[in-house]
Amino acid sequence: MSDNERNTTGSGQLRGLKVVEFAHVVAGPLAGSMLADQGADVVHVEPPGAGDAARAMGPQRDGVPLWFKVAGRNKRSVTLDLHHETGRLVAHRLVAWADVVIVTLRAGRLRSWGLDWDSVHRINPRAVLLQISGFGATSSQADAPGFGKVGEARSGVVHLTGFPDGPPVHTGFSHGDAVTGLMGAYAVLAALHRRDHDPGFDGEWIDLALFESLFRLVEWQVIVHDQLGQVPERSGNQLAVAPGAVINTYRSRDGEWITVTSATLRSVRNIARLLGLPEKEFTTAKQQYDRREQLDENLRNWVAERVTAECLEEFARAEVVASRVFDAADIAADPVYAEREDIVTVDDPDLGPVRMQAVIPHFRQRPGRVWRTGPSLGQDNHLVYGQWLGLSADELADLEKSDVI
Repeated sequence: MSDNERNTTGSGQLRGLKVVEFAHVVAGPLAGSMLADQGADVVHVEPPGAGDAARAMGPQRDGVPLWFKVAGRNKRSVTLDLHHETGRLVAHRLVAWADVVIVTLRAGRLRSWGLDWDSVHRINPRAVLLQISGFGATSSQADAPGFGKVGEARSGVVHLTGFPDGPPVHTGFSHGDAVTGLMGAYAVLAALHRRDHDPGFDGEWIDLALFESLFRLVEWQVIVHDQLGQVPERSGNQLAVAPGAVINTYRSRDGEWITVTSATLRSVRNIARLLGLPEKEFTTAKQQYDRREQLDENLRNWVAERVTAECLEEFARAEVVASRVFDAADIAADPVYAEREDIVTVDDPDLGPVRMQAVIPHFRQRPGRVWRTGPSLGQDNHLVYGQWLGLSADELADLEKSDVI
């Protein structure tokens, strides 16, 4: 399909939804990606010149950055200088065109550029505004800079991650940003559902702070502190709320790591039986808790004496839930990923065929698809500004001449 056409394949649950994002690395664009993967027309607005910082981040092949090929997929790229008054007027036309507006600018900048809630609502009373910031628009730190890792730290998740005798640990990817992007997309769909069923719908402002998404997902930390006066601490690979369970990683004889997990009385007894330990000593939750260190140590030694394939075969026979710890090469070669069609090949103008994650989750009736990789900077200026917004050829020429786009 030509890049000069809209995604008219009929793919995706959100075909016909119009989204404009004034958002860069990482949370806002990921929210847009979730919508774009399901067929929405997403316009990614970038400053002329360098564009989104994600374009230059991460590993490269032959000078071509790889991350943005995924992060910008299924979107339209337009350039626009929002420091220029004319650029802001064009931005307001995009707001009027859109069903959904995604912003990640600081509150003061949003107000000065007319992209805050009051301005967006005035321009387009039925628009849904997703505003992602470090600390939320209603907090005393509304104008403070915030990144995903700071959000992770504030959420309580980093305090819980790592081993008791070690430092707090961040995950090796943009965890807070990613979860916030996903939660932002979910919130947009909730607002759109109301728009479609409420005749009195008068727009919606979704105000989401980076720390709030992960904070919401750790369901027990607040109530434990509130009701027991306890502060949950790091417990390594164990789950603090399931102290009798066996959850850890173990290294096999051939040097690979295997995760073993149990969360029920029966699953712990299965491990004990496999190790040749008396099942009667692991019948109750208290027995399992009292013997958890013994079980962990025995399992560590058992795995260390065997190669990975043997471990996994015996685990399966004993109904012990386990998996080798996968890296990217394992994922690429795994038959289950292939059977699920979770990795797709997409043609890219710079790199040729590239493999990346498929659209997830899978829909049976109208699945989404990856129809393009991340576009070049400003690739869709004429399509979006000309065909979709209705600017004339002369107007486009003036915008280009004055470096607004």
